[in-house]
Amino acid sequence: MTHQSTVDDRDDRIPVKEPGGGPAGSALRGHPWLTLFAVAIGVMMVTLDGTVVAVANPAIQQDLGASLADVQWITNGYLLALAVSLITAGKLGDRFGHRQTFLIGIVGFAGASAAIGLSTTVESVIGFRVAQGVFGALLMPAALGLLRATFPAEKLNMAIGIWGMVIGASTAAGPIVGGLLVENVNWQSVFYVNIPVGVIALAFGLVILLDHRAENAPRSFDVPGILMLSVAMFSLIWALIKASEWGWGDPWTLLFLFVSLAFFTAFAVWESRADEPLIPLGMFRSLPLSAGTVLMVLMAFAFMGGLFFVTFYLQNVHGMSPVDSGLHLLPLTGMMIIGSPLAGAAITAVGPRIPLVAGMAATAAACFGMAGLTPGTGTLEMSLWFALLGLGLAPVMVGATEVIVGNAPLELSGVAGGLQQAAMQVGGSLGTAVLGAVMAGTVSDTFGDKWAAAQLPPLSPEQQELAEKGVQVGLAPVPEGVPAQVAETITKAAHDTFVSGMSTAFTTAGVVAAAAAVVACFTKRGENAAAGAGAAHV
Repeated sequence: MTHQSTVDDRDDRIPVKEPGGGPAGSALRGHPWLTLFAVAIGVMMVTLDGTVVAVANPAIQQDLGASLADVQWITNGYLLALAVSLITAGKLGDRFGHRQTFLIGIVGFAGASAAIGLSTTVESVIGFRVAQGVFGALLMPAALGLLRATFPAEKLNMAIGIWGMVIGASTAAGPIVGGLLVENVNWQSVFYVNIPVGVIALAFGLVILLDHRAENAPRSFDVPGILMLSVAMFSLIWALIKASEWGWGDPWTLLFLFVSLAFFTAFAVWESRADEPLIPLGMFRSLPLSAGTVLMVLMAFAFMGGLFFVTFYLQNVHGMSPVDSGLHLLPLTGMMIIGSPLAGAAITAVGPRIPLVAGMAATAAACFGMAGLTPGTGTLEMSLWFALLGLGLAPVMVGATEVIVGNAPLELSGVAGGLQQAAMQVGGSLGTAVLGAVMAGTVSDTFGDKWAAAQLPPLSPEQQELAEKGVQVGLAPVPEGVPAQVAETITKAAHDTFVSGMSTAFTTAGVVAAAAAVVACFTKRGENAAAGAGAAHV
């Protein structure tokens, strides 16, 4: 480690004095639980936006005359900006203060949301979505940095548990709120809703948040390191996003993966020699921190990669509306809401290792269970597997976050928060890309046989290729005007093929989750947590 501290040897949190006199404001300022409330509002805005926008995309496409590629960029532009900026944003918080970066993130995210609502072209929507990603990257690591600096070690897990509960609740609310707004108001209202939330978060942040600076916080900025890491992250995420379209063996996919590897290697060499590196590589001498980072990647791979198909299964196979599909996912997100603070208490009592292993084992069991879903599976059976998945994810979200942030020195808490978020983004992108390839391969291997077994008319190669693309997302290639019985036969062949692909994808996700349970055995409680300046308030 580049720096090591314990609860007994020192308290390196220095409360910053606010302009205008007085020791950093009133009794409210710096209060740990009020700090948690203030950052939770901002985090809620970002996580709510992540799931709300998916519901609004079809309306945006229709209103602005956007192409499918344009709509994909509405999501991909945000994802790329977020992933590329997270670790750098965390470093900004370590250098200039997490309170400042959090408040700038709030203002910028709400402002970009307003600009999207006022946009009249898809290009401007994409541009402001990129801005949203950058400001969201400022906000998320700063929130974790503020919690890390404010809460004493024995309360940090519970705080992160409640933080995870807010993420679960806002994720669950996204499709429902988005569906209601799009159906009853317009797609612009999906973005306008961030404005009042942002105003509330800013007001609470100005009154409550107290800036903490570690004694040995970074004094300079590693610009070459930032550039190298940004190129590496962009190339990696872009390759993962486009792999399903280009193919894994396509020269462009391989080129971006090669560029990513080359710049990650150059970044590692540079960081080992820089005076004040962006990410001190000594951080990774901590086995628990490294294990926590790998665990976060694997968890996001299984969760986000698998969940990607669940929405298609509910909407395209079961014919649910976005609002109905959101309601059917409430057992999953509901158990995350309930389980996160309980996981925080359990981790405080026994340490993170046992809850993390148990959580990933439950996640693996849920993935294997969802591999058995069929087009006729009822709501009760689906809900049981969704609930088990949420129950398994809750301790992992809380525990892995605490392991990463808690095992980093305080002066690098922002970088650690950015690392945690970046690991989730990489894992989610990797899971979506790899499991998407698994789905595509299964559909390609089985659709023709199922079509022929149903005694349907042969398809030309072009027709079959077009049909398979629809089947990969659960759509049945039913031509207009065909008899109802033929339409039913085509739909059955398509849905059976999709479910077969989803089963293979969830089995793969289950294997990854089981591997993550093994990695969880190497985690332990953070060694660098110390009692905070605000501990007296707890």
